[in-house]
Amino acid sequence: MNHSLNSRQIYLWRIAIYFIFALPGFALASWVSRTPTIRDALGATTGQMGWIIFGLAVGSIIGLLIASHLIAHKGARFVIVVGLIVSSVGLVIVGIGGSWLTNSTIVFLGLAVFGFGNGIWDVAMNVEGTAVERAAQKSLLTGFHAAFSVGTLLGAMAGSAAIKFDMSVPVHLGVVMAVIMMSGIYLCRLLPAGTGKETRNHTSEPPMSARERMAVWKERRTVLIGIIVLGMAFAEGSANDWLPLVMVDGYKATPAMGSFAFGLFVGAMTVGRAAGGILLDRFGRVIVLRASALFAIIGILIVILGPSYGVATVGIVLWGLGAAFGFPVGLSAAGDDPRGVAARVGAVSTAGYLAFLVGPPLLGIIGESVGLLRALIVVLVAVTVACFLSQAAKPIGKENN
Repeated sequence: MNHSLNSRQIYLWRIAIYFIFALPGFALASWVSRTPTIRDALGATTGQMGWIIFGLAVGSIIGLLIASHLIAHKGARFVIVVGLIVSSVGLVIVGIGGSWLTNSTIVFLGLAVFGFGNGIWDVAMNVEGTAVERAAQKSLLTGFHAAFSVGTLLGAMAGSAAIKFDMSVPVHLGVVMAVIMMSGIYLCRLLPAGTGKETRNHTSEPPMSARERMAVWKERRTVLIGIIVLGMAFAEGSANDWLPLVMVDGYKATPAMGSFAFGLFVGAMTVGRAAGGILLDRFGRVIVLRASALFAIIGILIVILGPSYGVATVGIVLWGLGAAFGFPVGLSAAGDDPRGVAARVGAVSTAGYLAFLVGPPLLGIIGESVGLLRALIVVLVAVTVACFLSQAAKPIGKENN
């Protein structure tokens, strides 16, 4: 990729990436906000919803696994455009299958298409984010992830409004598709071509061999950081997919109140990520990671044991603040060593996305037997393990964090 861009081109690139990070959050929250309505229309049990949501995991994992190959051949910008188009189409299929046709199989397939598009889009936008960070010579990744949370918050608010005004699911998700496709394609015009595309350009260091890239999966530090990210991504993904239903089923809240609770979670996570750069510079990775895990543990405990909807919302805020840091801070730690940074970031990302995508469906299956509130104990255990391993994220070559 040619980085000989002037300051204005880099500025526009950076602004475009903020919005491109926000769009998948908006799309994901739009789907989540309508899960109670779709569940009721399908007449699905909690366990059946877990299997339906598993379609999202299947599509996403396939997308994540092939994204790097697509980017290597076509560049990140091309993959982002393809990803946003595919995910938008999947979202509309979900809306039609979950409302007009009321067919669980179509919803499953729609979620798989949606997940595939999101998977390749997610990897490609992180490649762009890392590239613009280097070009701007500033730490931007936490802010990009905050933009994702802002998009999720806006999607949750729009979903809550759609429910309040009794907008049908297909119309709601169709509008979301139009917004994503038009804005996304326009924004991609501001990205330089060829980011992440493999060429035969000269580099200062020899690239890793295929065997060396595979070997990072066995490195003790990379494995421990992967476990941290896995636990914290599980906390985030569980809330993204299940929180509205947890509040509806566990606290007898209305669908609108469930969407509001999800909005609270996203809002708290956004605030945490927006303040992330300042906190990390002031206290360091290990302390921030440990404190965020403790916040999440306390928050989840309050949600599980809370006597009322109002008390549970306090726990949701703590849960959201705690879940804000694990994923971006883990990626930052994985990228400490410039040589092999892509392989290590890729390995940690895969661990995180596996938890993010496979964990929530598993939670639904467990929730079918013990109820969704008690199923959150599994999330509690995962976050506790991440808390104990926080020391592994200490910057390489520094005595303290």
